[in-house]
This record gives sequence, C-alpha cells and structure tokens, in this order.
Amino acid sequence: MATLRIGILGAARIAPSAVIKPAQNVGEAVVGAVAARDRSRADAFASKHGIPKVHDSYAALIADPELDAIYNPLPNGLHAEWTIAALEAGKHVLCEKPFTANTNEAEAVAAVASRTGLVVMEAFHYRYHPLAKRMREIVDSDELGEVRRIETALCFPLPKFSDIRYQYDLAGGATMDVGTYTVHMARLLGREEPEVVSAVAKLRTPDVDRAMRAELKFPSGHTARITCSMWSSWLIQTYARVIGERGELHVINPTSPQLWHRMRVKSAGSARSEKFPRKPTYEYQLEAFCAAVLRGEPTFTPPSDSIANMRVLDAIYVAAGMKPRGT
Repeated sequence: MATLRIGILGAARIAPSAVIKPAQNVGEAVVGAVAARDRSRADAFASKHGIPKVHDSYAALIADPELDAIYNPLPNGLHAEWTIAALEAGKHVLCEKPFTANTNEAEAVAAVASRTGLVVMEAFHYRYHPLAKRMREIVDSDELGEVRRIETALCFPLPKFSDIRYQYDLAGGATMDVGTYTVHMARLLGREEPEVVSAVAKLRTPDVDRAMRAELKFPSGHTARITCSMWSSWLIQTYARVIGERGELHVINPTSPQLWHRMRVKSAGSARSEKFPRKPTYEYQLEAFCAAVLRGEPTFTPPSDSIANMRVLDAIYVAAGMKPRGT
C-alpha cells in the first residue's frame, strides 16, 4: 500500500487533533470511516470532519475490508478488547494511551500483536516530537553527568466529575490519564525500569484518584517523582526536570510543545535555551505510524514499552493502597 486507510473507533473528542487534522498534512494517511455507539452521533461527526463512510457498529468498522488500520480512542477500559478485535480482523492499531486498563491486558494485546505480526503503537504523541528526542539525547550525552533525580508533572483542572475519566469501570483516574505521561517521561529520562517506592493519592471516590504523587527508584540508584492531577491544588503544572551531578535540564510543556515550550540546560557553569518546531506532536506520531505499517520502521512505543509503562502504573495504585484498574 502507498496510503494507510484508517478507521476511527468512536466519535471521540481527541480524534480530530490526534488523527483527522494530522491526516490532512500526512500524505500517507487518510481517514476512511468512523463508527460510534450512536449512529446519529457518528453521522454528525463524519459530516463535520469530512469522513466518507459511517458504520453502525465497532465490529462493522474493524471488519471493513477497505480499511488497513484502526485508531482506538475509546474509554480506557475498552482499549484491550477492541485493539485485540481489530488485530484479529487483520488491522494495524494506533491505540490511545493508556494502552490498556492493567498489565495483564497489555500482555494479552502484545501476544496477539506478536502472533498476527501487525503493528500496534501506543499514542504517546509527545514521544515522536523532536523535543522528546532531544531530552533523551542530552541525558545520554553525559552533559549533565550522572543522573541523580528526575521530576515530571502534568496537572490540569477537570471539575466535570461526570467525565468518563472519573469512572472506575472505564479504567479512569488521574494516574490513568495525565499520569501515564509522567510515568512514561520518567522512564524515558531515567533510561531504566523503576520500582515504585511510595505513592499518595487524592481521591474523588474510594476507587478513583483525582491526583497522585509517587516516588520511584531506578536500579542504578537515581530517583524520580511523578505528579499528576485532574483536580487538586496542583492546578496547572507541566514540566520535566533532570538533575545530574554536573547540570540540570528543565523543560516546560514537554507534552504539547507545539503550543508553547521552554527548554533550559545548565551545565559547566553556563546555561542555554533550545527551541523546537511548532509542528504538532500528532503529525509526527501519525508519520511514525504510517512508516511502521508501510515500511516496517520501528516505533518508540511498541507493546513491550506499553507493558513496562502499565507495570509502573499498576504498582503506583498498589503503593497508594488502591486497586489497579480492571481488577
């Protein structure tokens, strides 16, 4: 194939930013169809965004022979079920974060992906932007010296408590939403798989966290703190910080640098700023997905990485005295 034909599971709010608009600028991708539980909602969504075909059900969408791949932005608790169904139907999958509700589900998806030989990529869009690549390069370069401490945070207010992100049965919670980024970024910059030392949750309901702070420790001895919130006194925070023996890296808004960002590097008695393209993270991500499917190029967020991320997320919930999602 020269063009990747993508179907969208659900008329999700994230779909226009994540796939529909990027596809207009990525020549190898085209959105071919959408399905939603409510046909009228799917029709309205397709009309608004110029999608040529609407299916009556998710099952009909993934069975469509004219589609090569599926974008799965369904609620967290449905990611595993429908990603597996799409793979079994012969479709490649770009799955929104979090990959699944828990580690066991992530391993199940990975097994099907391995058996089918199809591409499954978790949609950590920030990871495909040059800023993320540069953060890792700076840490790898030893400019900062031996890494001692990493801090990542993503907090924003979401006072709409009826939102699905607050529903346990749909694998909701702050850690499962914004927290996935903080964990993933700590792992990226820590360069090892951490253990969870402690975690403290701020609760919306007994099973659902509205905020979480956790301490991590890496095998080489450096530590990390992740902070995430959808409703707390940590109103708006978005940053990544790496403290080394000889310097420090501080990035503001590493998850959506196209909107605004700032990178400062201090080392060897001097400081500098670095700037990056305003091209959307989602365009880089869609280009990478197309490259993986059409040319077999590797991705930064394959199922193995997703399993590792889910293990930390599960462990954070356990450390906070809560149940991992979907258990």
